[in-house]
Amino acid sequence: MTPFDSTGDDLRAARERARRLERLTGQRRAVAAQIEETEQLVAELEARLAKEEGDVSRLEEGGFAAFLSGLAGSRQERLARERAEAQAVRERLRGQRTRLEWLRADRVTVESALAEVGGAREEFDALLKRKEHLLVQSGDPRGRELVELGRTLADTVADLREHEEAHRAGAVAAEAIGRVLRCLGGARGASTWDVIGGGLIADMMEHGHLRDADEAAWHAQRALDAFARELADIGVHVAPALPEVDTRMFADMFFDNIITDALKHQRVTRTGEAVAEMARWVNDTMGNLAARGTELAGRRDSLVARRQDVLTG
Repeated sequence: MTPFDSTGDDLRAARERARRLERLTGQRRAVAAQIEETEQLVAELEARLAKEEGDVSRLEEGGFAAFLSGLAGSRQERLARERAEAQAVRERLRGQRTRLEWLRADRVTVESALAEVGGAREEFDALLKRKEHLLVQSGDPRGRELVELGRTLADTVADLREHEEAHRAGAVAAEAIGRVLRCLGGARGASTWDVIGGGLIADMMEHGHLRDADEAAWHAQRALDAFARELADIGVHVAPALPEVDTRMFADMFFDNIITDALKHQRVTRTGEAVAEMARWVNDTMGNLAARGTELAGRRDSLVARRQDVLTG
């Protein structure tokens, strides 16, 4: 084995660690931004929930608002709607708090991984200097080409790995969004039945499907957050967000008629269309990642073959 061989192997390994350091640093920035955004959402929802609970309390305890509602003969109806609004906000707040816990756990994982490669850049720079010294000392004309091939190959392999990781994250997100769509499909079916006269049973079935869809949507949002971080590694900066799943539908059981049934059906349909659009975006992005991955794999194979030719020529 020549000095070029041993130093080249060390250099490729060091460059891989340096690239990992860069990738993890980008992930840390991405997850920090996601945490900041989610913390702001939590604060907004906490304030909104306080307001909604205050509205409910005033109606329950009486007072001028309750007096006016009583005169209009609508106090119970308004109280039911205010309770529904408060419950919907409460559920959104619970979901965002859970998302915040997940993101903070992700940050700990990234920080731990960063600690393992903290000196990668310095190690890589030192090996580059050593390689340059060997080239000057040896005078071997193959040396400079091998260094350039090694540098390009390391970059190509790292790029390919990052595209593959992004593709895997996209597949997880696509599967999670598929679960949301299936739940919404069940809600849409129950809603259709309700419109044509399903009554209380259809309302209860629809509400159950919507609750399931809301729970699935939070898991899908987490998968989308992870997908966005992987895309950031390859220079694609996006912030995909699923639409809210309206879980206030159960309140409409108190005011069941053909008008409210039709409105519920429209809301479920619109939500399903928005989630389906997100699913199409994920699938299209995965297609682009796969195409780029194929291109990078071909380039990697060509570089490996050229390196072998230089070493054996």
